[in-house]
Amino acid sequence: MTSAEALAPETDQPWSRLDKRMLLVHPVTEVVKFIPVLIGSVILGTSSGNHVWSIIPLALIVGFALTRWFTTTYRVGPTHVELRTGLVQRKKLAVPRSRIRSVDIEADLLHRLLGLAVLAIGTGQQADSGEKFKLDALDARLVPELRDALLAHTGSAPQDVAGQPVSLDKSAAERQDALPGREIAHWNPAWVRYAPLSLTGFAIIAPIVGLAFQYGVGQVLFRSDAVQRVENGGAALIAIGTAGLLVVIVLIVSLAACARYLTTYFGLRVIDDGRTLHLRHGLFTTRQITLDLARFRGATVNEPLLLRLAGAAELEAIMVGASPRQKILPQAPRTAIEHTLSHLLAPNEFQDKAIAPLAAGPSPGNAPLIAHGPIARRRRHTRTLLPIAVAALVMLVASVAGANFSPWWWVLPVLLVPVAIALAEDRYRGLGHTVLPETATSPRWLITRSGSLGRDRDCLEAPGVIGWTVRQSFFQRRAGVATVVAASAAGKKRYHVLDIPLDEAWALIDAVTPGQLGGR
Repeated sequence: MTSAEALAPETDQPWSRLDKRMLLVHPVTEVVKFIPVLIGSVILGTSSGNHVWSIIPLALIVGFALTRWFTTTYRVGPTHVELRTGLVQRKKLAVPRSRIRSVDIEADLLHRLLGLAVLAIGTGQQADSGEKFKLDALDARLVPELRDALLAHTGSAPQDVAGQPVSLDKSAAERQDALPGREIAHWNPAWVRYAPLSLTGFAIIAPIVGLAFQYGVGQVLFRSDAVQRVENGGAALIAIGTAGLLVVIVLIVSLAACARYLTTYFGLRVIDDGRTLHLRHGLFTTRQITLDLARFRGATVNEPLLLRLAGAAELEAIMVGASPRQKILPQAPRTAIEHTLSHLLAPNEFQDKAIAPLAAGPSPGNAPLIAHGPIARRRRHTRTLLPIAVAALVMLVASVAGANFSPWWWVLPVLLVPVAIALAEDRYRGLGHTVLPETATSPRWLITRSGSLGRDRDCLEAPGVIGWTVRQSFFQRRAGVATVVAASAAGKKRYHVLDIPLDEAWALIDAVTPGQLGGR
């Protein structure tokens, strides 16, 4: 069938426009995006004495935002969803309804006040290319019904904005009997204490500080009387000032991380209705995500060092065609992570009040892992201590050649050695794998873990493995170990089992996917 024949049914469908209330939304959002430009135009108009320069950019931005309503149309046909946008350069995007894998709904504070919502359609191709099919903005009352229609091929029954299940092909009586699904996780306000243990606060503050220094704030700060008094007060006062500055930076970064955590994940609920996974969260901007469980291939538990020390982690889904970083739970206690992970990986064996091992075996979240042996430990130590040894050797050669080094420079490698040893030991303790056997209601699972500062525990179902690679570097061949890579169409695409003894590598492949080794 040609593309023209495939789109033939759509030619009878009328094109629709977005809601007229978007004429109040888009000018505001566009003005917010171009605030730096508007500030520059105000400065230019004030310095030149011609205030028209302050008005022209604002008029252009608002005018451009208003044209989006006149130039954007969409239609939902039997086989495709189409979107036409653009004023100077027209663009038409058509998405086959059979390829729709997720439908997300967003509504920031302004959208919610006006009764609007943003509907975004996700497909595998869009996840890879970054292109999105987004309808901004629609009447919020029409969005649940439209989402139901777009996900009809998955057999799902999504919930509306109020959290009630809806369906297009059921009577009112049948809707009342429809199961709302099981809540497998919900947000707890106490979880916000884990927010400062990530780098999100630095990601928020760093651009602001960089912009401030670019506009001369740094020069004003360093020339201030307070800084001059600290510089003239001697080493003790400088040390106290530096410590105070670090405390202030940590406090600001922590507050920024907590604020982002609250605004993004406030009210988080994760609902499993047996066919789809529904996530709803947000304080000012509410977001609803619907994931087709037919494309679910496993989950990843992220355990960065600071979160791990606090007994917390993050949970991400491994989905076919979706973002490789599809977060299910943000920073949360490890018990909550294991509770949700156990349900996702073995829903039919899940026990509501038991986070302990399942009846058929250990929970995928806390299953004991097989250590990779003394060779893997030695390689961890070698790879962390070698850079320090090379740096010390370079300093020694330079010193013999006549270069003068302060004695304090030689203290640095000595201090780094115990840090490197501790890091190597932690990396080895985090290294491991196991295979959970297949049960009557759950497939076979490959679980692999690695890392220290950023540690991931990947749980990948055996049917999701589409190929294997056994890789050996020159040093691995001499040591008799290998890296086994499980290829998948989901998530990160490649899942590594590092520095496993070569004989165990073949046994691992046969345990996960029996018969794929052929006659080896």
